[in-house]
Amino acid sequence: MSTAPTETTRRIGSRGRDYGYSNARIRGMRSRLLKQAFFDDLMTAPDIGAVIHKIMDTEYGPDLEDRILHGRTATQVDEALKDNMVRTFAKVMSVSNDEARRLLTTLLGRWDLFNIKTIIRGKHMSFPDEVIIDSLITVGQLTQVDAEELAKQESVKSVVDTLATWGLPFAVPLREVLPDYNENADLSVLELALDRYYYEWAVRRLKGRRANNRLARTFLSIQVDTLNLLTCLRLLSSDLPPEDVLRFFLPGGDRVTEELFASLSAMSDVDEVFQRLKRTPFGSILEQVAITYIEKGSISVFERALEDYLFRKAFATSKGDPLGIGISISYLWAKANEVTNMRIVVKGIAVGMPVERMREELIVV
Repeated sequence: MSTAPTETTRRIGSRGRDYGYSNARIRGMRSRLLKQAFFDDLMTAPDIGAVIHKIMDTEYGPDLEDRILHGRTATQVDEALKDNMVRTFAKVMSVSNDEARRLLTTLLGRWDLFNIKTIIRGKHMSFPDEVIIDSLITVGQLTQVDAEELAKQESVKSVVDTLATWGLPFAVPLREVLPDYNENADLSVLELALDRYYYEWAVRRLKGRRANNRLARTFLSIQVDTLNLLTCLRLLSSDLPPEDVLRFFLPGGDRVTEELFASLSAMSDVDEVFQRLKRTPFGSILEQVAITYIEKGSISVFERALEDYLFRKAFATSKGDPLGIGISISYLWAKANEVTNMRIVVKGIAVGMPVERMREELIVV
């Protein structure tokens, strides 16, 4: 069984701090990422059979061959895409040196966080086990077998108990707040405890003056800033007391301080937020989608804009030291973006979504 975030990292592959070999391999892998023209063509496929035919000639072919033995369906194509992502991430880790593995394991812990939150959310809402399992992507340290075992537990409490039995650290914050959850059935109590645990753990792991540590830490801080900003937008006009608002604040960011978080959360509308953020990197991002927000009236518009911003920052990490961790971070996030876009198209074709609607859903950075 794998481990969730801990203070040790499994040693495999090359050691030391030489990035020459791993970065050369990763550049080769990056050269095989799909171009926009492929997606433009894929979106015109008339049915899943045509989608399978087009994907079979790509890097996803071997994974797809294994899956379609169980049926030539959108579900099996989706599973093949996730299989490829898991296999690709494992390959990057296998060619990485000790320092890179420590940094990448820390950043990829967000996927363990995502999976555990997805399982707990599913149990809270009484979703079928299969629905929960279909939503998991096990590219962190939690294996597919472990994640499925958690998804098959009967309740939120049994998920937490299983994590504790396995000795996984995520159980610690969950057990602390489980009594509050049992009393109020407030899912946010559990999710906030998980978020705070992971990001505090990650900040500790990324301390250090080396350039690679600083780069990974900066990227992590951007993730925290975007999460805090999105939370602020969701708290607008909530009328929560300041002390209750601040319990949603996650430490570890750079731009969105605790003071700014409290100030933004107390505002009455999005226009006030725009004015307050105008001179920050987030001002222009949110302003660009303001009209769309007015049309749709959904915070998901801002969530998407901040997600795009995060991906752009991830891709930009490769523009620094050619023999540093940035190449790996950039490629892994580019790969995740590609798989996400592929899954959007596959689902779109399966349900008959218009091409223009699919194109709007894609994350093109």
